[in-house]
Amino acid sequence: MADRYLSFTATAPGRLLTRRLGLPQPAALSRWTAERPALEGHLTHLTAGGPTALDLAPVLARTGLPAEPTGSARSTGAKGSGGTTASSGPAAVVLDATGVRDVDALAEVHAALHPVVRSVAASGRIVVLGAPLDARDHHQAAVQQALEGFVRSLGKEIGRGRTVNLVRLTDASAAESTLRFLLSPKSAYVSGQVIEVGTEEVAGFPGSDGPVDWALPLAGRTALVTGGARGIGEAVAETLARDGAHVVVLDVPQAEEDARRVAARLGCSALTLDITAADAGERIAAELPDGLDVLIHNAGITRDRRLVNMPADRWSTVLDVNLASVLRTTDALLAKGALRAGGRIVATASIAGLAGNAGQTNYGASKAGVAGLVRSLAPRALAEHGVTVNAVAPGFIETRMTAAVPLFIREAGRRMNSLAQGGLPVDVAETTAWLAHPASGAVNGQVVRVCGQSLLGA
Repeated sequence: MADRYLSFTATAPGRLLTRRLGLPQPAALSRWTAERPALEGHLTHLTAGGPTALDLAPVLARTGLPAEPTGSARSTGAKGSGGTTASSGPAAVVLDATGVRDVDALAEVHAALHPVVRSVAASGRIVVLGAPLDARDHHQAAVQQALEGFVRSLGKEIGRGRTVNLVRLTDASAAESTLRFLLSPKSAYVSGQVIEVGTEEVAGFPGSDGPVDWALPLAGRTALVTGGARGIGEAVAETLARDGAHVVVLDVPQAEEDARRVAARLGCSALTLDITAADAGERIAAELPDGLDVLIHNAGITRDRRLVNMPADRWSTVLDVNLASVLRTTDALLAKGALRAGGRIVATASIAGLAGNAGQTNYGASKAGVAGLVRSLAPRALAEHGVTVNAVAPGFIETRMTAAVPLFIREAGRRMNSLAQGGLPVDVAETTAWLAHPASGAVNGQVVRVCGQSLLGA
């Protein structure tokens, strides 16, 4: 559904009126297209907190963004890899703050970003790199945690479609897929997030012992998308197919026509079954005798009503589709070895499960359960099966479901985030594709919000 307010604020009268009335002024976001696959402009690399062990330069050079031009005139208390700020602002800024270990060093974070933050291009990116919290050093843990509050706060004030995220890491090469994603148009609706990247890469994908094909990273892989016949699921299927996967579009028998339409358009396969059936996992495994590389749990429903008015069937139906089926199917596929080593499981949570939402106690419970599943299963699935487990948590996404929401509630949902607009299904799809990427093996147990940094929850 068209966002008429966003279109209006892009006009001269709209900008004038909204500025005078103090209303939100959303900026049109720059999203990935085949014609414009990268941000337009250069990358500025800064350091705060002294020397670090990260070898960032070669990884940043492979993101597709040229380094900051030399001979420009920025002067800060931090160290810049490319010199200084050019007359045109950077498309992206990466601040390596992994060496920040005390409160005094936090001043270098301010010194690094204060002179450049205003000049970052519209729809630009700021990525702050932090270190894992050291349980043996409460000073280091305190200031590294302080970076989280800093990033979330900066994300809420920076405006112009720009995003700010924090990545905690110890190995730059293990974070390459994450940095490529966050420093690209694919992450347009991901802001204010804290992403932890480990050091252990997962082997096992076909061809995983060779170089990654960044253009077609999922070539030769099979991906199953539940609820793939429409909405977010259809966008996920399309994006994974773009990245080279053979996608199996799974949906309920009632949606068979739509599932086959999507599969035909993408040159993929369709599978119809009731995901809540006790034997759904076994039936999927039987349909895919050669195994599965990527499992996307997208199927979900809502049956909204305040708890005091909610009959038991509305509760149980939502919990069965959104949570119980995810648990049963995942357990069955892992037990049967249907998910090959190096595989990826990406489930769909929601900000309703992380922050709560009136009238959605059933939905919120189910989506919070998905987050719990991810955090518990991720380390064991990696150790026992060589499979990573992560989740995306969408906020207000423009779908047929949100188009049916009453006008004023819909407008509130759109504006109550740092980007002051709703996201698109492709925003969830791009985030899912990053988590499904063969080079994302060091990203495990993460619940990543795709919500434009919603004002609800953290």
